[in-house]
Amino acid sequence: MGAKLGKMGQKTFGVFKTPKVSVQMNSSIPPIPYLYPQILPMIFKDKVVIITGATSGIGEACAELFGRQGAKIAITGRNSQKLEQTTLKLRSQHIEVLSILADAGSESDNQRMAEETLSHYGRIDILINNAGISMRALFQDLDLEVFRKVMDTNFWGTVYATKFCLPAILESKGSIIGISSINGYRGTPARTAYTASKYAMNGFFESLRTEVMKKGVHVLVVAPGFTSSNIRNTALTADGSSQGESPRDESKMMSSEEVAEHILKAVLKRKRDLVLTGQGKLAVFLNKWMPGIMDGIVYNQMAKEKDSPFK
Repeated sequence: MGAKLGKMGQKTFGVFKTPKVSVQMNSSIPPIPYLYPQILPMIFKDKVVIITGATSGIGEACAELFGRQGAKIAITGRNSQKLEQTTLKLRSQHIEVLSILADAGSESDNQRMAEETLSHYGRIDILINNAGISMRALFQDLDLEVFRKVMDTNFWGTVYATKFCLPAILESKGSIIGISSINGYRGTPARTAYTASKYAMNGFFESLRTEVMKKGVHVLVVAPGFTSSNIRNTALTADGSSQGESPRDESKMMSSEEVAEHILKAVLKRKRDLVLTGQGKLAVFLNKWMPGIMDGIVYNQMAKEKDSPFK
């Protein structure tokens, strides 16, 4: 039995189209139902999912979606107020959640995150490395402390979380997910630190995937493309202050809830890579085969942004 997951609304989960069912006769393999709550409710029942940076955007959407499928959730965040709000929101939906105040760029905080999750739940099945920050400034103007902060959060945060959760995930033969970016495949001007952090993440996971491929551990790298979230609002400028306003039209982007749906499907299928949005897929393709042309395309696109550093 096979079926495709239908689109969800931007603010609610669990609304699916009626699945189309096809059964292959004369097959030695019995048909397996795919993801539909009507067929397999609580498909992640009692699985333990850690999500870093889960107080907004993709992280929060993943916590809600996996939780609604029966997973036990552990979420982290740096802002205690936002962490509490997200925790209450999840619990109001009868989702079991452990909230951990933690800085993704801190080695000790990541170690404590893994230890508290194991102490509370007794296992770890899925780690979603979602915590991240962005930046927008020309490299010549950029304070190196800003570069370092982006690398600490996006790359080292991923390394730390994965390092301390890996023993438990090896035991459960679970999944490690890295929320990367199209910038992990194609660099964009005025985002040197962000691009470097995502390229580093992609290389790290490619190497790790090969190390654990015979040990039953699944490693997935997700490149969401432009997604509606607050990452551009909080992006750091040359001096480290927050940008405050997105330079792009967020309403035209894929929603965080849609990204979470794609991630859940990819985990079920144990996919290797997930590149989202038509624009994102085109960018990856063109950069592979026509990198010189892409240089000009990317420059022109970035120059059109509101308050572009190129102006």
